[in-house]
This record gives sequence, C-alpha cells and structure tokens, in this order.
Amino acid sequence: MIKEMLDAQRAYFASGKTWDVSERIANIKAIRELILKYRGKFDEAFKADYNKGEFDVLSTEVFLVLEECDYHIKHLKKEAKPRRVRTSLMNFPSHGELLQEPYGNCLIIAPWNYPFQLALEPLIGCLAAGNTAIIKPASAAGNVSRVMADMFKEFDKPGLVSVILGNHQQNADLLDQKYDYIFFTGGAMTGREILAKAAPNLTPVSLELGGKSPCLIDEDADVELAAKRSVWGKFLNAGQTCVAPDYFYVHEKVHEAFVGAVKKYIKAFYYRDGKLSGTFPHLISDRHVAKVMAFIDPAKVIVGGKLEGRLLEPTVMDGVSWDDKVMSDEIFGPIMPIIRFNDIDEALSVINSKPKPLAFYYFSKDKRKAKRVFARSPFGGGCYNDTIMHLTNESLPFGGVGRSGMGSYHGKWSFETFSHEKSLLVKGRMEVNVKYPPYTDRKMRLLKRIAKIKD
Repeated sequence: MIKEMLDAQRAYFASGKTWDVSERIANIKAIRELILKYRGKFDEAFKADYNKGEFDVLSTEVFLVLEECDYHIKHLKKEAKPRRVRTSLMNFPSHGELLQEPYGNCLIIAPWNYPFQLALEPLIGCLAAGNTAIIKPASAAGNVSRVMADMFKEFDKPGLVSVILGNHQQNADLLDQKYDYIFFTGGAMTGREILAKAAPNLTPVSLELGGKSPCLIDEDADVELAAKRSVWGKFLNAGQTCVAPDYFYVHEKVHEAFVGAVKKYIKAFYYRDGKLSGTFPHLISDRHVAKVMAFIDPAKVIVGGKLEGRLLEPTVMDGVSWDDKVMSDEIFGPIMPIIRFNDIDEALSVINSKPKPLAFYYFSKDKRKAKRVFARSPFGGGCYNDTIMHLTNESLPFGGVGRSGMGSYHGKWSFETFSHEKSLLVKGRMEVNVKYPPYTDRKMRLLKRIAKIKD
C-alpha cells in the first residue's frame, strides 16, 4: 500500500503538475478552505484525544496553519521566481541565476502534541515549493489523525497529498521507502532512527526535536510579568510543548516573590471556585502519565501534584537540583521545577554544559546584559522577557541545533527547506581568453592583478 501510494506520487510529480506556481497557490487555497470547513470536527477530535479546548485548538493549531497558508499565497510567486545575481570578473560578460527546484516526493511525520499544526504547517511549505507529500500523523492522537485523513480524502489529490494512518510499525515500513526529502517532528530517539534510514539513500532530512529548554529569571526581572508569562508558557497544552520552558533558574533575590506570583497566576488561569478548569488538557496517554508522574518528588511539590485519570494538575516543584529525576529528561508535562541561583555566570556555565536546547528564555530589565546572555548561550530560538511566542513570528525561522534538531521552517524558511536552490551561469558570446592556454607571462600578470597578488 505504501509503495503504491509513493509510486502514484512519483508519477504525479513527473507529470509536471506541481511546477505550476498558480496551481500550487490554488492547492493551498483549497486546503485552507477545507481547514475552515473541518474546524468543528477537529475541535471534537481534540476534545476526545486529550481534552484540548476550542480556544487552544484555534490559537495553537489552526491559526498558525492558516497564517502559513496566507504567507505563501501572498509571497509564493516571488519565492519561486529565479533570482539574478552578479558574477565574477573571470566570467565577464555573464550573469548568474538562482533557480528554486522542488525536491520531489516528501515524507512528513508529525507528533501527537500538536498533531494538526505540526503536520500541516510543514505540508504547506512543502506544497509551496512544488513537492508532493505523504503525511504520517501521530497514532496517539487518533481522532485528530482520522479527521485529517477525511479532510484530504475530500481534497482528492492523492498523487499530491496522502495521509497514512498507523502505529510505530507503520513508521518503520514508511521509512523503508526512498524519498527525496524527510521532515520529522518528534523525539530524539526516533530522529536517530530516521537519520539511519535516510543515510543509505543520502536523503536530506529536517529534524524538529526538543530537549530541556531553560528559563532564567534574573534579579532585575519584572517578577510579575515573568511569572505570568512563565506560567502560561509552562502549562500551555499541559506542558506538552516542545518549546515549553522545561525548568526555571530563579535568582535568590526574587525567588520568594516569583514563587508567590506563580501561585497567583496558576490559580487565576486554571482554577474556578477552587476546581481545575474543565478545558485544562489531559496527558495524551496512560503510558505518558506514568513517565511524567515518575518525575514528581512529593517532598518538593509546593503546588498541585494531584492526578485524576490522565488529568495532572499544574505542579510546581521548588528546591530542585540537577540530581533530581525531573532534571534527567525533557518533562513534556505540567511540572515546573525551580532551581535557585545567585550568579548568572555560574548558572549559564551549568546550562551550557548540557545538550543544546530547542529554546531559551531570559527575563531581565537590563538589555545589555540580555545581549551578553543570549550571545553566550547556544539554542534553537528564544525569547527575551517572554516564552514560546517566538515560534508565532513568520519572520523568524523555527528549528533546533545539535540534539534539539536540524533545519528550520516557517514562512520563507519553509519554502527554502523544501526547495533545492540550484545555480546557473548564463554566459554571453564575448570571450576573455585569459583562461585558455598557452599561459604567457602577460596572462600571468593579468591573473595576479585580478587575484590582487603582489610579486
């Protein structure tokens, strides 16, 4: 089945249909309309999969994909147009051209935490660049995946876009095929497997992974603002966000005030009459519940910690150190570990000794100090005095570095990721004979002059 699906896409690509820029724009517009048509079904599916509310579905899933559609609908003609560039004196007279070429047949593997956004946002860039795509959505978010499959069945262009449902074994079968590009979002372990599968064919790969993303609250931070934005970023989607601030380094001078403000905002955001909001997302599965709960040390819990089914309260652990289990791996759940520090250089030294994170957040009123902190810290992307919001800006690329991933996308970077930029030298009839033998002294002097070499 997978081979037949891929063969159909190869035939579709070979037909040249994807090369027409107007056709690409028409396809993106059609998908955008289908997204709006299926919004209600997706809302129901998210509720069934892990209790995600309508506002969160719109703001963190649908809205971002619609923005990606709108960006490429507006800019695609310019993106796809050949660009003329200058050439060197050695090539006079001539000019260079940069041509945007689609890779061909692509595989997009999406995770369960944002199963709509992280499948369709790369898809739109893939189609904008003129490729075909097989989408493998997450089996853990089965209801969302089935609605997605139904939506693309109505789109009715399986040679252009196909959705394949299945489990981890289905992933393995998918990766036994040869693709022209693979785009994966998920965990580092699966990312390594994908690289290994891609290696024999030298297939280019984008890996959007994760890691333990730090958040530093310095002594001169606006504590109220830092707590408000930290609580929102940490507990968005019940912490099941690849760029969620994973742990918090809080300066001793503001620690007490920060903890107090965190408690206040947790209560204000997520509780009504002492009860947890009915729209607070659940953990995705019983298996994930077991993993997240193992991180909790009851002796260090100062807020939350109670579990009912797959619903874990927003939880804060204070007095945490790197010896605690919660610091051993990416949490991916609603747990906020707080570590105190009193020297920013020492804190950065510890953070920078760990694998490079996907995101980095820093709160301070001192812009000059912030520039130094960000310059010294390796990370994929980040925010100064905020969390998570950098990924909503289409003018910023989104991606990791080192163990947190490779490659980037969003906006124009999506088009560039799914395109091969090939170079072309366009030569005139006039000839400069210096390159041809015999190489006389006169030609040697001329070459040295061009190369700015002194005898």
